[in-house]
Amino acid sequence: MTAMKPRPSFPAKMDAKAHPAAAKPRAVAPAAPVAESRGHGMDSMAVRHNMVQKIAAQGVRDPLVLKAMGTVERHRFVDSALVNQAYEDTSLPIGLGQTISKPGVVSRMLELLCNGQIGKLGRVLEIGTGCGYQAAVLSLLADEVYSIERLRGLHDKARENLRPMRLHNLHLLFGDGMVGYAKGAPYAAIIAAAGGEAVPQAWVDQLAVGGRLVAPVATGLGAAGSQSLIVLDKTPQGVRHTLLEAVLFVPLKSGVA
Repeated sequence: MTAMKPRPSFPAKMDAKAHPAAAKPRAVAPAAPVAESRGHGMDSMAVRHNMVQKIAAQGVRDPLVLKAMGTVERHRFVDSALVNQAYEDTSLPIGLGQTISKPGVVSRMLELLCNGQIGKLGRVLEIGTGCGYQAAVLSLLADEVYSIERLRGLHDKARENLRPMRLHNLHLLFGDGMVGYAKGAPYAAIIAAAGGEAVPQAWVDQLAVGGRLVAPVATGLGAAGSQSLIVLDKTPQGVRHTLLEAVLFVPLKSGVA
């Protein structure tokens, strides 16, 4: 299938035909995405607090990551039939054969991406918007986020999920994630929610020197479909790879659908 050029759209009230680079990024206002919701049930802050406690117990320590995970309401990104499982540490189907990742895995990857940095990341590229949940969390950790999705149905779903949150520093793109988004490069960080045989060279090229990439990648000769997290650091001396724990993500594919 011939890949289409990414077309930007925005969850905020912006002209969807405008180029994303033309939209001046603005810091997320403290009350923008999630005004303090002290309601009941899934809207209760206590539910998110309990999830964050479980994440911390797994070893995630970055205070900014934990705060962001406790801020974004995950239940707003899953189907109504699965709402009661929204804050469990489990992946859930979001349609079109895709899933929303486990909160523990999301926070682990974000902590690796932040790498102990004080303050926010700069410009970040996310490969695989999915339902938009991780993009929303990323918007609290970075100055600017470009998130690309190859499946039109999920791209549209993410737009609807994110629209009420008015995240002016988040740009949604429809296109082939394997080629990245060169117009927004260089990126301080790149994160992928799908795993391929190797990290595409386009991502490495679009990563800034001093930047970090975190993604799942197929590994070794083990069980079919086995993947591990890879951390790629781009230094003035070259690219350094670090292979970490086993994970399970949907396969990375090219083209759009």
